[in-house]
Amino acid sequence: MSWKFLGMAVAGLLLLGGCRKDLCYNHAEHALTSRMEVLAEWELEWERMMEGERDWEAAWEAWEDGWFGMEYDDLRPEAGGGLRVCVYTGDDRESEVNLDSTGGTVHVSPGEHNVLLYNNDTEYITFHETDSWATATASTRTRTRTRAGGTVLEGKTPPDNLFGAYVEGFVAERSDTAKVLPVVMQPLTHTYAIFMRFRGGTEHIRLARGALSGMAVSVFLQDGRVSEEDGTLLFDEECVVEEGHGVWALVRSFGVAGTANGYYGTKSGVRHVLELEVVLGNGKTKLFEADVTEQVSGQTRGGVVYVDEGWEVTDEEAAGDNGGGFDVDIDGWGDYVDVILPLD
Repeated sequence: MSWKFLGMAVAGLLLLGGCRKDLCYNHAEHALTSRMEVLAEWELEWERMMEGERDWEAAWEAWEDGWFGMEYDDLRPEAGGGLRVCVYTGDDRESEVNLDSTGGTVHVSPGEHNVLLYNNDTEYITFHETDSWATATASTRTRTRTRAGGTVLEGKTPPDNLFGAYVEGFVAERSDTAKVLPVVMQPLTHTYAIFMRFRGGTEHIRLARGALSGMAVSVFLQDGRVSEEDGTLLFDEECVVEEGHGVWALVRSFGVAGTANGYYGTKSGVRHVLELEVVLGNGKTKLFEADVTEQVSGQTRGGVVYVDEGWEVTDEEAAGDNGGGFDVDIDGWGDYVDVILPLD
């Protein structure tokens, strides 16, 4: 055998080895498998106008106080940080996969599937009965708060941003390419911009915390229906004291209890009471309350609640103001950090 022939044989073996290596590396990409390629877009709306409700985007006007300096677009949520994709065959969950916020590839069995998607970066939301797309719901933890004077108020933690999408009848087939599944992630939580005007005395307020009753305690991930059960949202870090104006808060919610996606009206008899408790610089507390049923029941998926009922803190009430320092454990205010109860 000549050296020339031997060299050609070795080169041929190396070439064959290289091709086989490439085929091995790309085998999964080109094999006949059933895959779907999720392509996600995010609808960044903070409130949704139902039939007969006010369109705040169109009606956003510059009040004398400039909406406490806020523009409509300032309230828009950010897109979710990631996706959880639940694939169901019939009513049974086949798989659960986490993807980037823009989507990605999911391997599925051949055949027809229902697909449920929601963002996987929530902190306060708890998910229930996700083994079936029809029963999957989201809620938040129950918590309690001790009011000034010792009475206990039970309620719910406001949810963080939640988006969802549901696709029925996705058919997967064996192919060397993935079948594209475009989805629009729609908001399942909505924001209530609550503005509480004070006649005077805001300079004496050191802390504020609020509560809003009559709100839905859970939402169905499949279609955005909310629970018939109503509860009270307890919020504190959301409250901002605007000296010379009042207190405002951006409070997220699943919506008004008993509303089926806005098509059926709200559950009759539900009252929406807004409560604001403030602590003054001298350690005293004061409780304010307003019935906002008319406003909230007409805004079932977020909106604006404006309270201007002459609330104020008088100089007499603030007498002995220590200039800003106070102990959060003072008698009557209770623990500022609410107690988180076991999951429902």
